[in-house]
This record gives sequence, C-alpha cells and structure tokens, in this order.
Amino acid sequence: MTDPRDRILAAAASLLESGGEEAVSTRAVGAAAGVQAPTIYRLFGDKQGLLDAVVTRGFEDYLADKTQRAETDDPVEDLRHGWDAHIALALDRPALYALMYARPREAGHSPAARAAFAVLAAHVRRIAATGRLRVAEDRAVAMLHGAGSGVALSLVALPPGERDPGLATAVRESVLAAITTDAPAGSDPGPVAAAVTLRAALDDLAGFTGAERALLGEWLDRVAAPSS
Repeated sequence: MTDPRDRILAAAASLLESGGEEAVSTRAVGAAAGVQAPTIYRLFGDKQGLLDAVVTRGFEDYLADKTQRAETDDPVEDLRHGWDAHIALALDRPALYALMYARPREAGHSPAARAAFAVLAAHVRRIAATGRLRVAEDRAVAMLHGAGSGVALSLVALPPGERDPGLATAVRESVLAAITTDAPAGSDPGPVAAAVTLRAALDDLAGFTGAERALLGEWLDRVAAPSS
C-alpha cells in the first residue's frame, strides 16, 4: 500500500477497532502509517476529518461487499441476506459501525452512505413489484433501517458472551412479517398492497404524460400511506 491516504485510512481503521475512537490520535496514526502529522492534516484537516473519511471508506467497503452477491428470484430472501450482512458488519467491526450509525455526522451522508441506503430501497422496491409489500415503500425502508441499526447497536453494546444470538433473526422476521405478505397483491382483498405494487411499476406504465404519472403516483401514495 503505497498511497499515503490509503495507508493513513488503514492505520486509523485498525487503531479504531483495536482501541476505540480514543486510540485514533494523529501521532498514533502517523506512526502506524509511516507519515508525519502534517501529511494527515493536509489530507484530512483534523482528527474529525480523518474519522469521517474512515467512515466513508467503511461505507464504500460495505457497499462493495453487499453488491457482490447476485440477486435471486426471491426478493424477500435477498433482503434477509442483506440484513444478515448488515448485522455481520456490526459484529465484525463494532467501533466502525458505531461511528457509521450512532454518530453519522456528514460522513453518514456521503455518496457511499447514500448508495448503501439505496441498496436497501432497491430490495424493497423489488418486493413491492412482486406484490408482496403490505405497506408503503418509504415506511418499509424506514422500518428496516431503524430496526436493523437499532438491533445491531444493541448487540455491539454488550460483551460478546451476553449477546442473544437469535435476537437479530427474531427482529428481522418480525419486521418482514409486518411489511410483507406471502401472497401477491392480486389475491389480497385490501387496496394498500395493490396500490404499493402499482406504485412500484409506475415508471413502466405507458400512455401517461409526466403530469398524469405524477398525479397517479400522488394518489397511490395516499392510498398506501399509513393511517397513523
């Protein structure tokens, strides 16, 4: 690894996982990366800038791993695998995960972070398109994101021996039961699942002007909107 920036980020990430945020000092990072403090300041500004860059790199690595897995013909099962990968990241790199999700700051809104969130939204969109989503897409994404990060942070806050090994799976299945259905929307007598399914296919509907498509989307959103 010859690039100073890469060496610094790798050294900071290693110190973060071995000793927590307090271990990531410019002196320790410089020594581990083989650079002088002015190089760190020039590339990252200050310690917080360095930590933000570590978080951004963490999102990039997470996104690369998450998108390597090929999609199957079962979007719900693909979502399960995505959830499990999210929990695995938290358990494998708890200090980094805490910075990514407990204290996101600006790094949590980096292009990589937004792309990682978009992967989750794409999973939900695929479920909606098959008629198996029983709530609005935005609500489903929010529920999955909140529950996933919440249970992950709860687990990493505990010593390994005190963690409930089945907690993440139990929460995952509870959320999936709340947002998905085994039957496609066509066999569901209620209007919400049908509206969600049609909303997912809105961009593919032919014969509508842009204004008409926007109006239809607004109506479908109102049908699918949660009552509380």
